[in-house]
Amino acid sequence: MNNCEHEIELLFETSWEVCNKIGGIYTVLSSKAKTLKEQFKDKLIFIGPDVWSTENPSPYFVESHTLMRRWLADAMLPEGIDVRVGRWDIPGKPVAILVKFDGMYDCKDAAYGRMWELFKVDSLHAYGDYDEGCAFARAAAAVTESIIKYYKTPHDKVIAHFDEWTTAMGLLTLKADMPDVPTVFTTHATSIGRSICGNGKPLYDQLKNYNGDQMAAELNMQSKHSLEKAAAWHADCFTTVSDVTADEAEQLLGIRPVVTPNGFELNFVPAKNKYKAARKAARSRILEVASALTGISYPEDTFIVATSGRCEFRNKGIDVYLDAMRELAASKSGRKVLSLVLVPAWPAGPRPDLQHRLATGSHTRLSDPVLTHKLNNYGDDPINRRIHEIGFANDGTSAVSVIYVPCYLDGADGIFDMTYYQLLPGLDATVFASYYEPWGYTPLESIAFGVPTLTTSLAGFGCWVKDSVSAPTFSNCGVEVETRTDGNYAETVSAIAKDVLKLVETPETDIEKARAAATTTAAQAQWSDFIKYYYEAYCTAISKCGQIKDKE
Repeated sequence: MNNCEHEIELLFETSWEVCNKIGGIYTVLSSKAKTLKEQFKDKLIFIGPDVWSTENPSPYFVESHTLMRRWLADAMLPEGIDVRVGRWDIPGKPVAILVKFDGMYDCKDAAYGRMWELFKVDSLHAYGDYDEGCAFARAAAAVTESIIKYYKTPHDKVIAHFDEWTTAMGLLTLKADMPDVPTVFTTHATSIGRSICGNGKPLYDQLKNYNGDQMAAELNMQSKHSLEKAAAWHADCFTTVSDVTADEAEQLLGIRPVVTPNGFELNFVPAKNKYKAARKAARSRILEVASALTGISYPEDTFIVATSGRCEFRNKGIDVYLDAMRELAASKSGRKVLSLVLVPAWPAGPRPDLQHRLATGSHTRLSDPVLTHKLNNYGDDPINRRIHEIGFANDGTSAVSVIYVPCYLDGADGIFDMTYYQLLPGLDATVFASYYEPWGYTPLESIAFGVPTLTTSLAGFGCWVKDSVSAPTFSNCGVEVETRTDGNYAETVSAIAKDVLKLVETPETDIEKARAAATTTAAQAQWSDFIKYYYEAYCTAISKCGQIKDKE
């Protein structure tokens, strides 16, 4: 493959999660940005939705009144599109353009009609966030086209990269208006695959029997699915993040994507000379909160294990994790175990009674001592329901306490007031028992911070570890990968409970070896190693787009 990345004069990447932290895609883009910025400087432009206000500004965006000011003065954008130019406040500080897209709703019917005529995108069955995603995507395409025209950039020197179905209509719009601009489309998880899993259907055992279009009709997913499928087929290069999702996309979308695995930036991790202090501070705060909530005095050697990620009870394996904690509690280990569920749900703010305990230093057991924050949907939250069904009372009668933290750990949650990355070094282990996990940033983040982790063979990251390490174990790579299928739920629960117990009972000297092995494995998954796959995708897009142009 040639080194065409050196010839790219403008690289756009459009995503709903630019300067807008929702899930794993934010981590993909924000961690990748530094490496891309080193190559492309300010030729790299991220485009995201301006969903912010004066009362609720983006904590990740720093507006600039000098960047691209000449283009901004002459942008000639369609009515109803407004933009702000600045920098994404992440390592590398790349250029970011936030787009207001309210005016796109007025012309959506004409736009949807055009999408049907050109690409057979079925928008008739649209509902939920479909209109919002498409309005943003079309506005982002207009911004991209305006910048290309203003700078008179040769089209074969441009890459327009779009992430997920929420930006797919932007890719198709650009393909219709500027067909010789090379495009890349990345699906981080197919919309229909996620829906199949979310509806409790077996994805893996039955994958070869599923027809994507048929399943979309059955699950009322026709619009998102047809949009995503059209983008996958009409992009000059279609990519995804792992082999497991490539298999899914090939079956459900009918086209095999290029695999561009996700890397990580180690500059998120405390320096070696600061790590011990960071770990001590994190453990101190975690145990302080746990004691104030439960009234239990947790010794310094308490084993702290956690799961985290998007609030998808089955897909993310939170059900398996909680059932594994029940089995662990039955093992009668002599060491106290504090099990955390760090999963943002629908919080209604910090618990005032817990805040009062923390402020006064009082450690008496609170009522409902499993929740650190109030929930808007207390009775309907699946994690909260399952914890109470199992019977975790946090009353000191069991060696295992389970605490549910249903909010973003952004440093201002009112209870911990530390970020997720600040708390992560305080953990002794993490568990990500995923059923549906195209990649799996959470286990990669964990080992980057020197925390041994458990994941499954259905996670893209788990597959990468198995491909990279012969017979992965805590001792040789800091990771255990449990085999998970559609039919072995109980076996997975028992295996994870045994794995955690093994760590609980492992001498500290051996734990230190596992922590060191974890960081060694994480060092092999940096963006500096993985960015080459994206460069290859860019080159593929440029080559294919040029071939189509030559044929015309």
